[in-house]
Amino acid sequence: MSIITKLALAAGLATALSSTALAQDISGKVIGFSQIGSESGWRAAETSVTKQQAEERGVDLKFADAQQKQENQIKAIRGFIAQGVDAILVAPVVATGWEDVLTEAKEAEIPVILLDRGIDAPEDLYLTSVASDQVLEGRVAGEWLVNEVAGEDCNVVELQGTVGSSPAINRKQGFEEGIASASNITITQSQTGDFTRSKGKEVMEAFLKSSNGGADICAVYAHNDDMAVGAIQAIKDAGLSPGEDILVVSIDAVPDIFTAIAAGEANATVELTPNMAGPAFDALAAYWADGTMPEKFIITESKLYTAADDPEGEYERRKGLGY
Repeated sequence: MSIITKLALAAGLATALSSTALAQDISGKVIGFSQIGSESGWRAAETSVTKQQAEERGVDLKFADAQQKQENQIKAIRGFIAQGVDAILVAPVVATGWEDVLTEAKEAEIPVILLDRGIDAPEDLYLTSVASDQVLEGRVAGEWLVNEVAGEDCNVVELQGTVGSSPAINRKQGFEEGIASASNITITQSQTGDFTRSKGKEVMEAFLKSSNGGADICAVYAHNDDMAVGAIQAIKDAGLSPGEDILVVSIDAVPDIFTAIAAGEANATVELTPNMAGPAFDALAAYWADGTMPEKFIITESKLYTAADDPEGEYERRKGLGY
C-alpha cells in the first residue's frame, strides 16, 4: 500500500471518527494534557483549541506546560497516572525517551494519545497519534519553491526546528525531497532556530552576514512561521525586501504570516491545523463507547497558501484562535 493510499485511508477514518463519535458522550471524563510549551504562536493556538474542545465536550482537562523540557513532561505524565485520569494527551517535545513512562501508563490501563508529533517507541504504548504528515508539509514547500524560481539558480538557507524533534526531522526530509529534481536549487546553510521568533531572527542575521549581506541568498525555508517572521525582520533590518529580494516559505499558517503575505513580505505557508484534540477526543469517545480501536495514525489536512488565497481573510478567520 502506498503512503498516499495510507494517508487517504487515515484521513477518511479521521472524518468517519468525527461523524461517528459526535454522538458519543465523554462529558465527565478527566483527561491530562502534557503540552510542550508555548514556543510559537501555533503552539499557543493548539493549547487554546484543545481547551475549547474539552470544554465543549464537558471534559475535565488537566493541563501541564512542560516549558520545552522532556523531564517536565515525564513528571506531568506520572502525575496524571497518580491522579488516575481517564486518558492522557501528549505533544512530545522530542522523539526518544518515552518507553518507561508510557509503559507505566499502559500498566495503569490509561490510554495515551500523541498530538502533532511522533515518537520512537513501540506502537502498543499509545492508542493513536493525531498529526499532520510533516514530510508532506516540507515537500509541498519545496515543490512550491521549484515552481516559483522556474529553473533559475537559487541558494536556500534553512531555519530548522528544535534539534531531535520529529517536525524538524520530517520537514527537512520533505523539503529536500521537494527540491530533489531541481539541480538549480541548493541548500547552502541550515541551522536550528528552535521554532522561536527571536532565534529565527538571530540565525537569519548570521546567515545574511555570511552570505554577502544577503545578496547570495535566494530564499529562506523555515520549519515554522514564527521563525519565518523573525527572519523577515532580520532581512528588513539588513536593508533588503523580504518576499522580493529573498523569498520566504514556511509552515503552520498562523495569523502573522498571513499579515506578512498580504504585505508582500512572505510568499507561501503550508497549513498545520491546531485542532489535533478534536480527532483525539473523537477517537477516545468511540473507544470508550464500544471498544473501537482507531487507526494508529490519524492524519490531519494540510494546504498551501500564497498571496492568491485571500491572506487578509485568512488572518481574520484565525486571529481569535489563541495564536
